[in-house]
Formats: sequence, C-alpha cells, structure tokens
Amino acid sequence: METKNIMIVGVGGQGSLLASKILGHLFLSQGYDVKVSEVHGMSQRGGSVVTYVRYGDKVYSPVIDEGEADYIVSFEILEAARWLPYLKKEGQIVTNTQQIDPMPVITGAAKYPEDLADKIKNAGAKIDAIDCLAKAKEAGSAKAVNIVLLGRLSHYFDIPEEAWMASLEANVPAKFLEMNKKAFELGKNA
Repeated sequence: METKNIMIVGVGGQGSLLASKILGHLFLSQGYDVKVSEVHGMSQRGGSVVTYVRYGDKVYSPVIDEGEADYIVSFEILEAARWLPYLKKEGQIVTNTQQIDPMPVITGAAKYPEDLADKIKNAGAKIDAIDCLAKAKEAGSAKAVNIVLLGRLSHYFDIPEEAWMASLEANVPAKFLEMNKKAFELGKNA
C-alpha cells in the first residue's frame, strides 16, 4: 500500500498529540508501518501547531510536504485554511468549526476571516466541518474536541470501530475513557 498522510493542525493545548498517538496506535494495530512526528509549533503558548501521521507498507520519513496530505484534521477552521496548500487535490479536510482568535485578531491588528468553510470549498477542497466543541461538551468535556474529530475522521477509513475503540482504550486514562468513547460516537454520528 502506498503511504498515506494525515496532518493534524490546531492551536496549542487542544490535544493534537493525543490524537496523533491514537492514530499511530490504530494504524500499527492494522499492520501498517507508521511514523508520527512530534508536535511542531508554539504548543505551550496557544500558537499554531502541526503533527504528521504517515502510514503504509513502508514509511521512511514522518514529514509531509506541500500537496501531499491525504487528510487534514483541523481543530480550528482558520488552521484548516492556513494548511490548505498541504492538501492533495483529492484530499479531505475534517475540521472543527470553532474559531480561536490568533494574536493579531486579539490585539486588533487583524480581523478574523469570515466564511472560511465556503472559502476552503471554493478553493476546490473537500471539507467536512462540524461543531466539535458542542459535541465535546455534550460528551462531558470541552477538552474532548480531539476525540470528536477522530470520530468524524473514522468515516473515511475502512477500519472496524472495535479497532478505533481499542486505540482509545490504549491511550486514554481509564477515568476519562467512557466520556471519550461518547465523544467519538458523537463525532462519528454528527
């Protein structure tokens, strides 16, 4: 199987590292060679962050270049727009519709762009945009946005739900597991 590429993009502190660990575990459990990069960016300061997950028969590097991402999983819609050049022509974006103001917007130096989902669509990208924050709160914690996104992403893979659940169980602390399973289901069924 040719190597597939997933970019996880967002803002520091949103759980992209856990999402990448779960995906890495999932693809390993399915018999693929997997490379997961570390989080790149200002993760400690609420800045833009990106993590790469690559899987296939043999993966030599964890890095994804422009135009190579099969999927972009975005925790915040402006981040989906920012990383759009990395998406393959036939690629898929799965994004949270939540808006988190970057520093230039907070300081008044810039305005948050409007109608980003439409702009991304008009650029030719396939976009699956849902309010993951609302689903995460419904599951029991605003911090479960990452798991809601993974639930939504699961639609695009022919991998049994039991494998997704096993990867959740292996990576999520037991006291948060039921809430995260609910978040996954809410994202999957959104």
